Amino acid sequence: MTRRAIALTFLAAWFFTALLAPILAPYPYASLDLSSRLQGASARHPLGTDDLGRDVLSRLLYGSRVSLAIVSLSLFLALTLGLASGIVSGYLGGATDALLGRVMEVLLAMPGILLAITILAYVGRGFTPLVLALSATAWVGYGRVARSMTLSLKERDFVLASKAMGASAGHTLLRHLVPHTAGVLAVQAAAGAAGLLLAEAGLSFLGLGVQPPHPSWGEMVSTGCDYLLEAPHLALAPGALLFFAVWALNSLGEALSERLDPASHNPIVRPGRWREASNKSGA
Repeated sequence: MTRRAIALTFLAAWFFTALLAPILAPYPYASLDLSSRLQGASARHPLGTDDLGRDVLSRLLYGSRVSLAIVSLSLFLALTLGLASGIVSGYLGGATDALLGRVMEVLLAMPGILLAITILAYVGRGFTPLVLALSATAWVGYGRVARSMTLSLKERDFVLASKAMGASAGHTLLRHLVPHTAGVLAVQAAAGAAGLLLAEAGLSFLGLGVQPPHPSWGEMVSTGCDYLLEAPHLALAPGALLFFAVWALNSLGEALSERLDPASHNPIVRPGRWREASNKSGA
């Protein structure tokens, strides 16, 4: 099985386990059993229990649902805002482009994690504030790419022909610019999802994400760090899932980038591919 097939299998398993967490989890995620705290793997608790006697496997399954939901919603909002602002900025130009460009530059100059922490400090902690904080820091990159694409596309013949035929600006944006820009942003979003997952885990690790007793992988790593010598599985299990999820998302981004990049299919542009083609033809 190739690396990309393994990545896709992991992502599919992540999606379905998050969807079916209430069915697959052997216990409720908040079920306490202080008499069984910090136990290792057993038939009753396949991945052991945490410091409050809660089943680690159940919390991992429910935590996968929380992490997936936060990343998906944050990515959707960031893509929507970035696509809309970038296309409008590039298409209208002038004062609109200058204003949106300055906003993007200011946000890019600030470290994303510090901006997210600042937003959460004023808005509060929890699921919805975390989604808003992550999208507010992630949309800028998509906006700049969408603006660059729009500046190039608006001088193409099909856009000029649409304007010459009297099409409205809204029709031109939705019919021509959005479809051509969305594909490029989709590739960027696949890799960007890994960054959002790490940001979500980092903020949850600091206690700024979803609040107990609701589980998330970052919050579980934070709890497990207090018991690394006594019960290392508390941090290793969610940490391993985070590692493989980030790796799978990055692998998906690379696969999409190569599939949509014409140079990756041209043996003349890619010397390695040219040598492979030459060897096959010589054989």
